[in-house]
Amino acid sequence: MRNLLVELFVEELPPKALKKLGEAFANQLTDQLRTLGLASADSVVTPYASPRRLGAHITHVAAKAADKAVQQKLMPVNVGLDASGHATPALLKKLQALGADVSDPVFAVAALRKAVDGKAEALFYDSLVSGATLDVGLQQALEMALAKLPIPKVMSYQLESDCELPGWSSVNFVRPAHGLVALHGDTVVPVKVLGLKAGNTTQGHRFEAAKSPVVLANADVYAQTLLADGAVIASFAERRADIVCQLNQAAAQVGHGVHAIEDEALLDEVTALVERPNVLVCEFESEFLAVPQECLILTMKANQKYFPLLDAQGKLTNQFLVVSNISPTDASAVVGGNERVVRPRLADAKFFYDQDRKKTLASRVAGLDKVVYHNKLGTQGERMGRVCDMARAIAQLLDPAAQVADVDSLIHQADTAARLAKTDLLTDMVGEFPELQGIMGGYYALNDGLSTEVAQAIEDHYKPRFAGDELPRNMPGIVVALADKLETLVGMFGIGNLPTGDKDPFALRRHALGVIRMLVEKDLPLGLSDLVAAATPVFSDKITDPGAALTDFIYDRLAGSLREQGYSALEVDAVLALKPQRLGDVPKRLAAVRAFTALPEAPALAAANKRISNILKKADAAAVADAHVSELLLQESAEIALYAAMQDIAPRAQALFDAGDYAASLQTLAALRVPVDAFFEDVMVNAEALDLRLNRLGLLKTLHQAMNQVADLSRLAA
Repeated sequence: MRNLLVELFVEELPPKALKKLGEAFANQLTDQLRTLGLASADSVVTPYASPRRLGAHITHVAAKAADKAVQQKLMPVNVGLDASGHATPALLKKLQALGADVSDPVFAVAALRKAVDGKAEALFYDSLVSGATLDVGLQQALEMALAKLPIPKVMSYQLESDCELPGWSSVNFVRPAHGLVALHGDTVVPVKVLGLKAGNTTQGHRFEAAKSPVVLANADVYAQTLLADGAVIASFAERRADIVCQLNQAAAQVGHGVHAIEDEALLDEVTALVERPNVLVCEFESEFLAVPQECLILTMKANQKYFPLLDAQGKLTNQFLVVSNISPTDASAVVGGNERVVRPRLADAKFFYDQDRKKTLASRVAGLDKVVYHNKLGTQGERMGRVCDMARAIAQLLDPAAQVADVDSLIHQADTAARLAKTDLLTDMVGEFPELQGIMGGYYALNDGLSTEVAQAIEDHYKPRFAGDELPRNMPGIVVALADKLETLVGMFGIGNLPTGDKDPFALRRHALGVIRMLVEKDLPLGLSDLVAAATPVFSDKITDPGAALTDFIYDRLAGSLREQGYSALEVDAVLALKPQRLGDVPKRLAAVRAFTALPEAPALAAANKRISNILKKADAAAVADAHVSELLLQESAEIALYAAMQDIAPRAQALFDAGDYAASLQTLAALRVPVDAFFEDVMVNAEALDLRLNRLGLLKTLHQAMNQVADLSRLAA
């Protein structure tokens, strides 16, 4: 048992894919070696990934896998042996195919084992399969690992003249490969891949390596040797941590409270671009700070991979951090070069901003009629007309006492914001940086003299854009965001453009979750079916009514979201089975159900509820619909006691339910356990007398309705 190191040295790998490629290479290689018995479950794998290499260090790898005893069933005895007990031709052929010696058929048969298999006796051939050697196993594992890499796009390139297959031979890989290292301890494993033979040398930093090539004494000194002789931090995780440390130190030196902008994706990408990072502080002219900081931040991050610096209040400063791949004694040339490069980018942003402000958002509304939204649903202009209609309808559905003091003002603000919400799509800035849509609309609205409420609504109407994103800040923003997402959902469902298992081009799942979050977290007094019903007519005859399909889709997304939040499937199923219209009630109902299930009476009541549901389902539907309770027809003491208990408990539970205290409502119903148990033990529901049967069905129906207001308790039964 020794430790194994494998490194594939290549040309610069795609930075956005490097982290995933490094992890996949190491894990696939280890999995294949474990499958072959060369690595164990205790083997520890350390992935390495830099711009020009993929590597893996794996502990406890055997030079040869253990031999394995293999038991193979051949055929039934009556098929393999004749009446005299001699081998049949079929048996000899099978043994020969397995590599057994059949020169002496008697001896071959004697080596077989007979055992009962099911109802018949069968012949078994026991053999010892020699374990794979590391030379063979690593070759197979390498080929499999490379074949399974999540490569974004494959390149085809010709092999170098000094490779094993020179000339016109070509291979396919993510980038041309130039070196292969395979060390088992200090021994080179003679494997070949991509036209390369394994050795014990690699290359370090293009400009700062102390030695070339870098010679690796054994598998365990790889990272240390590459750092010392090659000036490369091989580990992606270590290089990333080093960049974070340097960013924090550099920001602290700039000023108190100053910090680099946090962006995990940018950090991963920059980590994939450098081999030994060196963070430097640069700056630009402060006059550019007059441009909205989102524009400057985006151009620095997206185009230059810089880390903008923010002050303690979160405002952009005129300084930024560069992660350089070189560490010269005098870094002034590197700093100056980056400052020269960023200046034209910022100047472009300033130009776009200045040009855009020369036209009002209102003057751009007509231009939306020239932008096609969907061939079945018309232009962006038509779409925003529908959003305006929906926004007005949603504002009117809101309860003024609970949400807003002035519905007319809300309608006006929401209508204005909805009409202008998409106009920034026609601006130069959003044309250059689509990620700024909405954000720039808010800035331009303020420039046009519109109110802060309208500007915020325009900016926020895309929210929430992703899981964990903040919600719109004000009520007009909530209304427009709901209208915008509902327009997409109703429209796409109305034309049958539904998401599939792996495709959702219009992000309908994300839109549904956005609607859910706003209704739940803002506790809006809006019924889901009312919202869909209000949104559907604005499409006129362009769509078919998507009501039921769309509401089912939203409830399905809600169920998935709640399970991710830690609620059990039973709890979620019990609450959503009733399809509560006000989604803001759902968390309170779930909390009530959770508290109810902790009660000792809960299992019995849930089981009784399930029994009642089954009885009512099996009974004649018309009879159940007409069934009611007459006190005069109550005969058995158990049904009289249940009726009396319901007369006392049900009104109290109903009052608590109406007050929104769902937990107390369910806990009040727990007192029904004893009379319910007695009823099912002593009373025959399906009595022969029709009037008695209908009366008892009416009693159960009344009980069922009282018990299932918060949730369908029958779903909690085991």
